[in-house]
Amino acid sequence: MPKPFDLNNVTDYRRWRQWKLAQIPVDAERLLVSLVEPQALRPDEKQALVTCCRDHNMVIYALPEKHTDKTLVHAIGQQLGLVRMDTNLRADEDSVTSLEVRAQDGNQYIPYTDKPLSWHTDGYYNTSAQQVRAIIMHCVQPAASGGVNQLLDPEMLYIRLRDENPSWIAALMHPEAMIIPANIEHEVEIRGAQSGPVFSVDPGSGCLHMRYSARKRNIVWRDDDATLAAAQRISELLADSEMVIEHRLQAGQGIICNNVLHNRSGFDDSAEQRRLMYRARYYDRVVDTGLAPIGA
Repeated sequence: MPKPFDLNNVTDYRRWRQWKLAQIPVDAERLLVSLVEPQALRPDEKQALVTCCRDHNMVIYALPEKHTDKTLVHAIGQQLGLVRMDTNLRADEDSVTSLEVRAQDGNQYIPYTDKPLSWHTDGYYNTSAQQVRAIIMHCVQPAASGGVNQLLDPEMLYIRLRDENPSWIAALMHPEAMIIPANIEHEVEIRGAQSGPVFSVDPGSGCLHMRYSARKRNIVWRDDDATLAAAQRISELLADSEMVIEHRLQAGQGIICNNVLHNRSGFDDSAEQRRLMYRARYYDRVVDTGLAPIGA
């Protein structure tokens, strides 16, 4: 298996980098795939979804009509090899979370408010054995205004950082590069502190995995010069509009991704139009999105 993310393997990195940079999408339109019947994908539809996820780690799908049935998310995921679901604290009983503005008892989690969400990958507070490697986000109804997502393939960020300073990559791969303090609610610890790398290699596929949050609070960076400089450089690159893809999901659209970096602007609901998204998190990557292309 090629090892492009091994800092000692310059040959594989250069070959993979050349392939990756040739795949850069111009805008969200190049990520868009129209689906006729998502419950039973046609072979060409499935291939289009997989190819886009292999090349860019994400794809945006569009359905011919609005879908409100949550079984749609399960059906799409299963057809793409996504079966091992992560159940977060506020998830519904079927492990698909309904993201909408709601009253919350205890800690106030921003995804259930209309406030902006800063850059992150999902499940950055999970244990190393339960890393979220893929996500499906389905739009039942957008907000009356706002709620725009920005997306960035972590592999593109990795290239920029490694090309500028390989020591930053080494620091971000340290097992204690980023620590998330324990989550305490009503004076009860509901999740212990979690430390881990920002960049790691998925042992099953050999692909890059990223764990990150841009939050200023409740994030503890390893206190060494390389790590702190790398964290600062990530913040600067995420502010570069030329690197990111921007899209506002419409009803019947969704994002399937290998847990790419993303954020969301604030939004406003109205009495007639309230934002509702279905989100599913998986421990699997999208099927057939490994490193095979760089072998050519």
